[in-house]
Amino acid sequence: MDILRKQFLRHVGQTSDAPLMIEVARAEGIYFYTPPTPEFPQGKRYVDLVSGVSVSNVGHGNRQVVEAVCAQARDYMHIMVYGEMVERPQVKYAAAIAGLLPEPLESVYFVNSGAEAVEGALKLAKRYTHRTEIVSFRNAYHGSTHGAMSVMGDEFFVGAYRPLLPDTRKLRYNCFEDLEQITERTACVLVEPVQGESGVNLPVPGFLEALRERCSAVGALLIFDEIQTGFGRSGAMFAMLKYGVTPDIVCLAKALGGGMPLGAFVSSNGIMAGFQSDPPLGHITTFGGHPVCCAAGLAALTYIQELGLAEQAEAKGQLFEELLKGHPGVREIRRSGLLLAVELGESERLFKAMGLLKEAGYLSDWFLFCDTAFRISPPLTIAEQQIRECCEDIRAEVLDKL
Repeated sequence: MDILRKQFLRHVGQTSDAPLMIEVARAEGIYFYTPPTPEFPQGKRYVDLVSGVSVSNVGHGNRQVVEAVCAQARDYMHIMVYGEMVERPQVKYAAAIAGLLPEPLESVYFVNSGAEAVEGALKLAKRYTHRTEIVSFRNAYHGSTHGAMSVMGDEFFVGAYRPLLPDTRKLRYNCFEDLEQITERTACVLVEPVQGESGVNLPVPGFLEALRERCSAVGALLIFDEIQTGFGRSGAMFAMLKYGVTPDIVCLAKALGGGMPLGAFVSSNGIMAGFQSDPPLGHITTFGGHPVCCAAGLAALTYIQELGLAEQAEAKGQLFEELLKGHPGVREIRRSGLLLAVELGESERLFKAMGLLKEAGYLSDWFLFCDTAFRISPPLTIAEQQIRECCEDIRAEVLDKL
C-alpha cells in the first residue's frame, strides 16, 4: 500500500470499515480518473453515476463554474458573518433562486450544508409557530447532525445517538390516514417530495396535496427537503414545481453550490423575520453564503438554465430506464427525472453488483434505507450516447454476471 493510502486510513476519519480506496487525480464531465499507472497510463477512468449524491449536476470541471470561482476568489472571499454585509454573489444568487420558486418563497437564508438547512428550517418553524412538535416520515433522510437525525426515519442509524430531540413524530409516507396525526400541536412537517434514501420512493397521486391541505388546516408549516431533488434532478428545476405543491419552507443544498459547499432554506419574508428579533440572531453561521460558493452556484444555475438541463433530465432518465428495465436481473426501476433506483431484489445481489460496477469503471452506490437497489444519478450533462454506452456496459459487465 502506498504512502498516500496509508495516510488516508490513518489520518482521515472513516465512515465505514471498507472504504472504496479509489484515489482521484482529476475529473471532467461525467468521468473521474485515478493517477497514471503502467496499466492505465492516463489513469483508470470511472463513470460517475453518483454525482457526489446529486451535487455535480453540471458535470465535473465545468468551465463556467471554475471561472466564476477563480474570479470571485480574486475579488474577495470571507468578509463577515452572514446577514450583515451586502455581498454581490450572495445577493444575486438569492434573487435568482427566489425568481424560480413560487410565491411567497422569496427570502433565502444561506448556510453551509443540507443538514444545517434542515436545522435552520426546524428552528424557524418552532420560532414562528411557537409550537414544539416536529413531524417527519419513516425512511426519510435529512442529515446527520443531532436535530436532523431526530427526524431521520430509520432507527438503525439513530439509535446509538439517543437521546435526540423530544416531541418528534414519524408518519408513514404515502399514507393518507396518518395525516390525521398532524394537529394544532404540530410546528412543522418535514418531507422529501421524493424520498431519496428509501430507494427513490415517489409520492402517490394526491398525497402531497393532502399533506399541504392538512398543514394549512391546523396551522403547521410544511417544509420540503429538496436537497437532493433540486436544480433539475427530478426533471423540473424543483420537485415542488413538478408536483404543483408549494411548501412554507424549502431546504436546498447539494447541487445548490455547483460543486462547492452550500446550503439554504427559503421561506416568505414574514416567516423569515422570526429570526430578526426577540432575540435577534435566531440563526447565525460563519461561512453560510460564502461569496465563492455563491458565485459557483449562480454560475451552475445559469448553466442549467441556458442548456435546459432540467427539462432534459426526464428524457435522459427515461432512456436509462428503457435500456435497463428489460434485463431479467432487474426487478423494478423507480425513477424521478435523472434519479433512478435499479432494484435487484436481494441485498446479496446488490453488494455483488457494487463490486462488479467498480471493476467495470463505474461508481454507483446503494441507498441508506434500501440495500437491494443501486443508484443512477449522473451529472445532468450526460449525453444520449454516453447513456447508451453506460447501459450496455452495466448489462454486460454487471447484470449478466449476477
